[in-house]
Amino acid sequence: MAAVRHIGVLTSGGDAPGMNAAIRAVVRTAVARGLKVTGIVRGYTGLIAGDFRPLDARSVSNIIQLGGTILKTSRCQEFFEPEGRAKASANLASAGIDGLVVIGGDGSFQGLHLLATEHDVLAVGVPGTIDNDIYGTDFTIGFHTAVNTALESIDKIRDTSSSHDRVFFIEVMGRSSGAIALVVGTAGGAEEIVIPEKPVDVDRLCATIEAGRRRGKESFIVVVAEGAADGGATAVAELVSERLALDYRVSILGHVQRGGSPASYDRTLASRLGVAAVEALAAGETDVMLGADGWGTEIVPLPDTWEKRGTVSGKKEDLTLELLRVARITGS
Repeated sequence: MAAVRHIGVLTSGGDAPGMNAAIRAVVRTAVARGLKVTGIVRGYTGLIAGDFRPLDARSVSNIIQLGGTILKTSRCQEFFEPEGRAKASANLASAGIDGLVVIGGDGSFQGLHLLATEHDVLAVGVPGTIDNDIYGTDFTIGFHTAVNTALESIDKIRDTSSSHDRVFFIEVMGRSSGAIALVVGTAGGAEEIVIPEKPVDVDRLCATIEAGRRRGKESFIVVVAEGAADGGATAVAELVSERLALDYRVSILGHVQRGGSPASYDRTLASRLGVAAVEALAAGETDVMLGADGWGTEIVPLPDTWEKRGTVSGKKEDLTLELLRVARITGS
C-alpha cells in the first residue's frame, strides 16, 4: 500500500467543543511528517461539492480555545446515496487526497465506512459528539464541556427553585444517550434523573417527590435527557403533575450545551486523538476510529462504533448503572 501523502480533514454532524483542537492536531501532525493537508468545508456536503481549502500550521493558530468548528459542519443526506459517495470519492482523487480524517459521531462514521469500503479510501474517524454515545472510546470530544455548561445552568436554576419552592424539570441533550443527564444530574444533586436507557418510571418520580415533601423538602430538580420520552421534559413533567399538585417549571437548555470554549479535558482529548488519527493513516489503517482508552488510544473498527453501542458488557453501560445508583442515594 502506497504511503499517505495528502490528508483531508472534515467535521460532520453536530458541532462539539474541541473539534477545532482536533483539526489543529491533525494539521500540525501531518505538517510535522511532511504531509500536505486540505480542509473540507461543511462536512460531507463540502466533500460532494468540492469545497476544499489548503491548511498549514499557521492556518490553525489560535483555534484550540474556540468552540464550534472553523471548517463548519452539516448533515448531508446525499452522502448516504451511492451517487453522493461516488462524487465525494472523485473529488478526493481529483484533489490528490489519499487519506481522510472525519471528526464526528456515529452517523458520520456510518457514511465514512461506506466511503472506505465502496471506494477503497483510506479513512479514519475521530469521535466528536457531546452525547458520549460512541462505542470504543471512554469519552467523546465535547462531552466534558457540554456537561460543565449544563451543570452551570442547573446550579443557577436550583437557586430559583429553592426561592420559589418549585419542582424544575430540566431537559439536557441526549436523544439516545443519557450520558449528559447522568453526569450533570449526579454532580448537580438532582433528586431524579430520567434517561433513554431506562423506561420513564412515573411512580418512582412521584414517590421521590412525595418522600421529600414528608421530610420537609420544598424544591426539587429532575434532570431529563431529551430522548427519554416523547415530548422530553415537558411530557415527563405533565405525567407527574397529573398525579401530584405541583408548582413546576420546565427548562430546556438546548443548543447552549454545544457552544463555548472547550474544557481542558476536551482540548487534551482532541489533541491526542488528532495526532493518533494521522499516525494511523500513515501506518495504513483504514475504516477505523481512534478512541480514548485511559491515557492511551484504541483502534476500533468503524462498524463497532454503532453496532456494539448499548451492549451490556460495555464500560459505559456499567457506569450508567453506577451513576444512577449514586444519584438516587445522594440526591434523595
